[in-house]
Amino acid sequence: MQTQLLIDNVARPAASQEQFTHVHPISGETITTSAAATVQDAIDAVESAERALAEWSKTGPSHRRDILLRAAEVLESRAGEFIEAMNAEVSANEGWSQFNVYLTTQCLRQAASLTSHIVGETIPTDRPGVFSMTVRQPAGVVLSMAPWNAPGVLGMRSIAYPLACGNTVVFRASEASPRTHQLLVEALHEAGVPAGVLNFLTNTPKDADAVVEAMIAHPAVRRVNFTGSTHVGRIIAEKCGRYLKKPLLELGGKAPFVILDDADIDGAVNAAIFGTFMFQGQICMSTERFVVDEKIADEFVRKFGERAAGLHHGDPAEDPSVVVGPMFSPRSGERINTLIDDAVAKGAVIVTGGRANGAALAPTIIDHVTPEMDIYDQETFGPVTIVVRVSGSEQAIATANDTEYGLAAAVHGADVTRALDAALRIEAGHVHINGATVQNDANAPFGGVKASGYGKFDGSAVVDEFTELKWVTIERSDQQYPI
Repeated sequence: MQTQLLIDNVARPAASQEQFTHVHPISGETITTSAAATVQDAIDAVESAERALAEWSKTGPSHRRDILLRAAEVLESRAGEFIEAMNAEVSANEGWSQFNVYLTTQCLRQAASLTSHIVGETIPTDRPGVFSMTVRQPAGVVLSMAPWNAPGVLGMRSIAYPLACGNTVVFRASEASPRTHQLLVEALHEAGVPAGVLNFLTNTPKDADAVVEAMIAHPAVRRVNFTGSTHVGRIIAEKCGRYLKKPLLELGGKAPFVILDDADIDGAVNAAIFGTFMFQGQICMSTERFVVDEKIADEFVRKFGERAAGLHHGDPAEDPSVVVGPMFSPRSGERINTLIDDAVAKGAVIVTGGRANGAALAPTIIDHVTPEMDIYDQETFGPVTIVVRVSGSEQAIATANDTEYGLAAAVHGADVTRALDAALRIEAGHVHINGATVQNDANAPFGGVKASGYGKFDGSAVVDEFTELKWVTIERSDQQYPI
């Protein structure tokens, strides 16, 4: 597969004519060859979006809504192409790819519904004869950056919501899923997005710092949204601070799954399998820590281990029945092996699975993990999870909060009042009672706290992120002033 830059709705190579490749994590075969954008390409994309802003920002809500709805239909008609690209680029099985198609089209339709609800309000004032109100206006050019692990929904939410609010967008794709991301842009172009309103860039990792900074520094860029690791998110936030640009950051996680002593064990196991091993645990919300009351820990660990051991793992490109495929790269396996070895050396027990072989790792559960072990608080981002045993709900809540992250969480317990109390006290952007940590609903605000970032995607909250709130008054010209 090959991709080029898309600027002014026209495909073109990088100014340098250079390209880069993305390879399969196990075979090493080239999957995608893409244009390696230069700093000048990035500036061209921003200036194209700046030119298009004048007209797009004045486009009526019905027209923007119609384009977004058509884009959802286009994407559904090209679902097979999308699934094929996602499977090849990120080793996603068909189920995860199909789920991405659904979530992506749901995002487009939610964005379309918001176009008529971008409103201000009238404001009471103590000044006689003055009419006071607020209006919401597009912020300007938005720089959007999305990761490879859920390229459909995470890519589209970074595009569709800014467009719905009347902004223009420069979308910098992940170097690991360029073709999958390009399909999102093509769907919107086919649906009628005018030239320059949505531009598409790819660049090599070595050029990322210079390319991204050039765009953040450009005066036309007024918002930056980024989904990815906390490490890179800190760099993006620092650059935004330097140039006084407002960022929206959705970053890493170490999602806790609290199991109270009255939980439905079988129900918890069902949610645990999904939340831990869907897409090899390479989801920001993947369950990385099970905080289990010691009264029921043995039963839960036994049943969870039995289910995990039965999951089919391998390469979904070769066998569609595979549930757990290869990780992003062999480096992921090396990193996780270091964490596993440290935990075992300090007394942890491997329930099922074991060490990685390059990018391949069988579903792995590690029990009796304690705070002294590196895996206790370091994000693994792979098909491995840990069990921390606690005594009582107070210790469970404290353990759930014993992390720098705060993206997703879950609480299981039959006493819903007690479970709700725990949910309200867990420091996370979203908590699910008797559900899985992996959740997405375009109607609900999505984002984290602490080192998991700030700002909200989805729901009506995105209007705050991608518009400027302006105060306007209408006054008499002949009013009297004190001086």
